[in-house]
Amino acid sequence: MNNIHKNIKVLAMSAALIVAAGCSDFLDEKDPTNMSPDTFFTLPEHAEPVVNATYENLRFFSGGAGIFSQNFQLLDALSGIARTETAQNSDLNNLYGFSYTGDNLHLSQWWRELYEGIANANLAIDKITNIPPPYNESDRTLWLGHAHFLRALHYFYLVRLWGDVPLITKPVYSTSSPDLFPARSSAQSVYDQIVSDLQFAETSGLPAKDESGRTSLGAVKSLLANVYLTMAGFPLNKGTEYYQKAADKANEVITSGSYNLFPTYNDLHLRANKNKTEHIFMVQYSVSANVDNGMQPLLHPNIKDMSAYGTEIGTTVPTVPFYNSYEPGDKRTTDQQGYFYTSYYLGGNGTTYQLNAPYIFKHFDREANGFPGTGGSGRSDLNWPLIRFAEVLLTYAEAQNEITGPTAATIDAVKRIRDRAGLTTPTLGSISKDDFRTLVWRERWHELCYEGITFFDMLRLRKVYNEATNTFANFVGGTTGTGITLQEKHLLLPLPAADFRNNPNLKTDNPGW
Repeated sequence: MNNIHKNIKVLAMSAALIVAAGCSDFLDEKDPTNMSPDTFFTLPEHAEPVVNATYENLRFFSGGAGIFSQNFQLLDALSGIARTETAQNSDLNNLYGFSYTGDNLHLSQWWRELYEGIANANLAIDKITNIPPPYNESDRTLWLGHAHFLRALHYFYLVRLWGDVPLITKPVYSTSSPDLFPARSSAQSVYDQIVSDLQFAETSGLPAKDESGRTSLGAVKSLLANVYLTMAGFPLNKGTEYYQKAADKANEVITSGSYNLFPTYNDLHLRANKNKTEHIFMVQYSVSANVDNGMQPLLHPNIKDMSAYGTEIGTTVPTVPFYNSYEPGDKRTTDQQGYFYTSYYLGGNGTTYQLNAPYIFKHFDREANGFPGTGGSGRSDLNWPLIRFAEVLLTYAEAQNEITGPTAATIDAVKRIRDRAGLTTPTLGSISKDDFRTLVWRERWHELCYEGITFFDMLRLRKVYNEATNTFANFVGGTTGTGITLQEKHLLLPLPAADFRNNPNLKTDNPGW
């Protein structure tokens, strides 16, 4: 843990000086100064930059993780529905093969970046709380709400990936602080902190929705619904009470009228639609602020001159069995209209080029890649989705079904998803509770694929999807679409080796590692 915390103060202050007022502003990084926390956090206007620093940290998703790899690929590699066409990154290859160890670069970077975000949030909460008068208390509470939401989000990733993790809620200013070499806290205590942070954010005065790129009341409630759903399942097994909490919170988002599904799948990856309608919360990118989304080439086929990019890499591409598992006629598999494409244009804007397999179209930026008659820019302005309204609908349907079985409202939630896909949905009275549960799980796999959600569903359900039979098997002993038989130890990641070696208070690694 020492390598995480030794530079927390410097990292937090450097990031905190990203001065911002809106989406494009808070993406534009400024040079850090040599100010200390004590001299900087003295005025009301100092609250916003430190909160924006924590938002900025979320761009670690697109941070490099060795040759031809970025951090976001960890979750897709472990989902069993993705593969690589470029075997030049051993860390990424080991994730796909479930042969990773604590020395894996992706693991160490996720751990470090999540704790850096937490450090920034802790600094924001500590310092904003103590900014002296004059300060409008509603403004203070609002900025604290942002910081509490972001701390909860970072911890939610940590606890699902590693289970018991160090729980640090105060800034680390001194080398004598016990938090410099912290012990692991129970997963239950981490979840308690996550819930507490989100409940604070829920009452902090956030707007119902926010198209600037910051969080909103809808995002807080959506994340809280996801947290409750996760707590209802493995490993905490809170059951009925928490399924009801998840259903109620998701339903608040659904009935608020603030969000809706886009009419078409193409709307999901239009630059004009960032932070709107279906997009509840996203990682922000802006070419104009010189902060590109660099994920495009990694999702391309490993084929030269398929786009305006100089290199197409193919290190996260769909497995063919997963693509074939969609129902006949599902619009999500329609070439260049749904979530996949099987053809594109030479150079991005030339003649049609037939590909030899399906590739991910869900995050495809036409303006960056090019399209007939228009050359691409080779720079992507698309945001990366973290919370979509489609997920909220499915969370509600799954959680409420566990309490009551299918209802008119749960059927409608799933029907909205399937209507857009051009599919028929079973009517109320024609499907059992067990069959509806499986239907919702399949929709989660097919609707939310390649968004960093599937692996977490596998962990909380202890299930793996069998594409050939369209059924679900137990996680332990189950086989992924890439042919990997999962073991008990795969339910948690090993602790990053450097931290484990440097911090004696971490003591034991996760089971099997």
